[in-house]
Amino acid sequence: MFWVLSAPAIYSLIAEQELVELLMNGQLPEQARAIFMLAAPDQLDALTKPMSEQSALALLAMVPADFMSTLLEQGLGLEKVALALLSAHLIIFWLSQDSNVTPPVCLTAFAAATIARTPPMKTGFTAWKIAKGLYLVPLLMAYTPLVSGNMIDVMTTGAFAILGTWALIAGIEGYLEAPLNPLLRVMVVALGTGLLWPDMPLVVRAACAVVFIVLVVMTNRTFTRTNNAQASV
Repeated sequence: MFWVLSAPAIYSLIAEQELVELLMNGQLPEQARAIFMLAAPDQLDALTKPMSEQSALALLAMVPADFMSTLLEQGLGLEKVALALLSAHLIIFWLSQDSNVTPPVCLTAFAAATIARTPPMKTGFTAWKIAKGLYLVPLLMAYTPLVSGNMIDVMTTGAFAILGTWALIAGIEGYLEAPLNPLLRVMVVALGTGLLWPDMPLVVRAACAVVFIVLVVMTNRTFTRTNNAQASV
């Protein structure tokens, strides 16, 4: 029953944010402007021009709750409304999987501990720590084109998300193909944040990806040299 309460709230947050962006860019469709005639008729001229986020939020707050669903449909279109609903339900579904790796009800971690013959609770807490990247995907669903974008946007966002999650996990664990010193751990965490940050320019994300891949290659070579040296001894 959790989704009955949370899905409408998450949907409203996603859809209203997209509507705010349309207002900020002065791109609100004409059919949606008619709704503002009821709430703020003196602001109709401002709807055709770019505005600040504060002004857009103030305008949106003037719309009566009874007209909000109609405004979202007229402003975003049925396709974007459907994608916002899909994102909301996917977020709930994704977060529901956290119970598999969160003590004391981490069935997956307990099953793995039985197979590996390791302490169940210790295995559960280790799984919980490593799986914190699980919380990143719902944020990507809500604030990036991972669900609502075209194929290129989805593939680009997904590729950066994979590298960013890899970088953050390496920073948490202190290991990336080889052990990382404190300075490299901080650097890797910063790169992961840059790769995953929703509003980060594409050029900056690409630069972060290149630097991270270089680090992966360097640490892999370090690991290979260390293994070869130990084997020769």
